[in-house]
Amino acid sequence: MLVSPVRHSPLGEQLLDQLRALIVRGELAAGTHLVEGWVAENFGVSRGPVRDALRQLELEGLVETRRRGVFVRGLTDTDLVELYSLRGALEGLAIRTVRANRFTVDWSVVDDVLARMREHAEQGDPARFAAADLDFHSAFFELAGNRRLAATWAMHRPIFAAMLDVTNTRDRDLRPIADDHAELAGTVKDGTERDALAQLTEHLDGSRDRMRASLAELAKRPAS
Repeated sequence: MLVSPVRHSPLGEQLLDQLRALIVRGELAAGTHLVEGWVAENFGVSRGPVRDALRQLELEGLVETRRRGVFVRGLTDTDLVELYSLRGALEGLAIRTVRANRFTVDWSVVDDVLARMREHAEQGDPARFAAADLDFHSAFFELAGNRRLAATWAMHRPIFAAMLDVTNTRDRDLRPIADDHAELAGTVKDGTERDALAQLTEHLDGSRDRMRASLAELAKRPAS
């Protein structure tokens, strides 16, 4: 059965973000039974936002409904491969579209985000850096002007945000990552399409592998 996207109240959005982050970090382990009443009590919300959050998490593939209720699926290596393969296809299409119009698009959107990334890297602020990182990639979807393509990316952006929160916390020096993004932007603007797409693939493969390493580290933690 297909699960439809749901609209969330601010409180429901906070709950959704918290649950997603806990699942991605493995703090809610695969197989955990998410009982509505337990979640509502522990997070201080009513059951309505809990039901909405669980529906959205099922849409994202992080939980699944079984006979006895909703259970955590977690984030497996297969999930990582699928997510990054999908993202590469989406962002590759966005970049090809942007390059086709590169002499008329407003590159200041990308330049402004890069400036924020450098600022947050210098400040050592991984949370704000992660948000700017995703804004950088979202800029290509915005500049592409393909509404459906942008909507598809927006649907998957939250899970990548949760993963970035994990990997950027591991990276003590964020400045090299900011430099990598600036290099990618320069290639998209002035390089060949082949080089831009190859650089995007290398960039996303690196991100996937950092997340894979993070998940391996998290799995070694002693149970609390």
